[in-house]
Amino acid sequence: MTINPFNEPLNEPLNKRLRLNVAERLADTEAEGPGRRYALWVQGCPLRCPGCCNPHMLQDEDATWLGVDRLAEEICSTPYIEGVTFIGGEPFAQAEALAELAKRVQEEGLSVMVFSGFSYDKLSRSLEPGYQGLLAHTDLLIDGPYIESQQVNDRRWIGSANQNIHFLSERYAHLRDSETGWDEGSNTAEIRLKGGQLFINGFPHPELTSLLRKMKAMSTP
Repeated sequence: MTINPFNEPLNEPLNKRLRLNVAERLADTEAEGPGRRYALWVQGCPLRCPGCCNPHMLQDEDATWLGVDRLAEEICSTPYIEGVTFIGGEPFAQAEALAELAKRVQEEGLSVMVFSGFSYDKLSRSLEPGYQGLLAHTDLLIDGPYIESQQVNDRRWIGSANQNIHFLSERYAHLRDSETGWDEGSNTAEIRLKGGQLFINGFPHPELTSLLRKMKAMSTP
C-alpha cells in the first residue's frame, strides 16, 4: 500500500523541498516574539536538549505535512499579525522550505523571527542547503541550545541565559537600540483550549508545567 501524505495524484512528482513537517501552528500569539504573531512549530530536532519544553516535537517522524503555498496563504491572510515565528523542533532542519516561506511572507510586509538551537556563527558558515536563504529572510534570530541549568524567567521570549538575539535586518532596530534591552520583562505563556485539549505556548514557569503534568496524570485512566 502506498501512502500519499500530500493528498495529490501519485503519478505527479512531489517537490518535498516545498513542504514542511509541521508539529503545530497557532494563528495569533503574543508569547512568541514582538507583537501579535503567527507561530509555526516544525517537527524534528537533531539536538535533543535536555529539559526542552517541546519534547514531543523532537522525534524525526511524520506529523502534518503542509505545502509552502498553503502556509504562505494562511499566514498572509491572518488579520492583525505583524509577523511569523518559526520554532520547533529545529527550524534549520527544514531550512529550504522555511526559506521560501519566509521570503513570501516578508514580501507581504510581515516580519520573520526564528528560534534555533544552533549558533549563528555555525549557521552563517554552513553550506547546508537552505541555511543562507533562511538567514537572509530572517529579521530576528534567537540562537543557542536550551541549557536547563541556565534557565531564566526574566528574558521575555528566551528560555536560557546562554541564548542570544541577532538582529539580521533593521526591522526591529528600535528594540536593539533601546536602553532597557529588547527582551525586557518576564517570560510569558499562553494557555488555551484547542481541540478539547489544553495548549500552552511561550515559556511557562516550571511550577505551572509541573502542575499541569500532575493534572494530566490524574485525569488519565
